[in-house]
Amino acid sequence: MKVRRIVTNIETRDPAAAKSFYSDILGLEVLMDHGWIVTLGSNDLMQTQVSFAQEGGSRTPVPALSVEVDDVDEAFTMMTAAGFEVSYGPADEPWGVRRFYVRDPFGTLVNIVSHRTR
Repeated sequence: MKVRRIVTNIETRDPAAAKSFYSDILGLEVLMDHGWIVTLGSNDLMQTQVSFAQEGGSRTPVPALSVEVDDVDEAFTMMTAAGFEVSYGPADEPWGVRRFYVRDPFGTLVNIVSHRTR
């Protein structure tokens, strides 16, 4: 298993409000907008993204950090074997990802995620 991307999520009641600062001023593009979450970033190689969310999707809390991996099930097995607290999933979500939530050693809620292939 290897990490492919790390995305930070910032909780907000108004995800669209992020667009004026991060998009209009800083030049990030809207990469995804599901209403409850807006992801801004760049299609350039740097893969920088910031998401603004009312919820974590599927009525879950907003994770503080999202880590994209190439194999969610392998990551799940490793996390549970190490004794880390899994609080959600693994779950196949309707927006095309497989994921689970786990608490890091500091209590931070982390979304471990992989995009499903069609």
